[in-house]
Amino acid sequence: MPDGSPMTTGGIVRARVATTRSARIWRSRREGALLAFVLVAVLAAAYVARSGLFTSASALGYWLGVAGGVAMLLLFLYPLRKHWRVAARWGRARWWFMFHMVLGVAGPLLIVLHSTLHFGSLNATMAFASMTLVAISGLVGRYLYSRIHHGLYGHRATLAEVRAEAGIGSAEVRSKLAFAPAVEKRLEHFMQQAEAVGRVGLRRPGRFFLLGLAVWLERRRCNREIARLYGQRALAEGWSETALTRRVRSRTAMVAAYLRAAQRLAQFTAFERLFSWWHVLHVPLVYMLVLSSIAHVIAVHMY
Repeated sequence: MPDGSPMTTGGIVRARVATTRSARIWRSRREGALLAFVLVAVLAAAYVARSGLFTSASALGYWLGVAGGVAMLLLFLYPLRKHWRVAARWGRARWWFMFHMVLGVAGPLLIVLHSTLHFGSLNATMAFASMTLVAISGLVGRYLYSRIHHGLYGHRATLAEVRAEAGIGSAEVRSKLAFAPAVEKRLEHFMQQAEAVGRVGLRRPGRFFLLGLAVWLERRRCNREIARLYGQRALAEGWSETALTRRVRSRTAMVAAYLRAAQRLAQFTAFERLFSWWHVLHVPLVYMLVLSSIAHVIAVHMY
């Protein structure tokens, strides 16, 4: 098949890159909207709690506390469903996870309303602080979870799947970029650097957080080199402007896909490690929340 044909691998890669980019943009917008909703809901709950319409000792305040406590207890149904073999048959995991996230937002909001943001005892303060830490930890866990799974409800990705995400192997890149050995070497070097960044993770946070900028800069350098080399070939072989543009776009799409795959590879390795650390931190926080909540309920009903 002739170089530059609409059915070449470059055209397929461009379509794949566009699809991946659209999915990533949609996911970012969805997560941003969710975060904005949670922030607005928290501010609204805090405003109502401080409005003086009721107190935590009133009937409304009391039952808001009961509802919030029940919601927090129901959060344990999701880990129960995951680890208890009998419960694994109770519906699809994605709906349980969605239910878990909804309760993880609704429960703390009800507790904020119940407390009216006035804490008259040490046990109430400890219970509220523990709940706040667990809620924040849950949001962080959700973010990390989405980075190492196929979507919010999909199965956990593997390193091999991430490597194959762009649909490009190193042999194909060498074949398609044989006319630009400098670009080929730059891509191979960048992949090695990205894998190194993934291994060190947040031990070198500067390199990790600046990886996106490094991808953008490397892409510009490679694109300039590709445009220069193809421009020379176009003059020598008499290509039309349309043919030149098509060829340049097919190769720059391949470069973009390769660099994004390298970035995802580095981030995936680091996010996997962060997610395992999050589990270690989140479980003790949950136990602290349970103990402080029990102490608060006993104190309220005894005194």
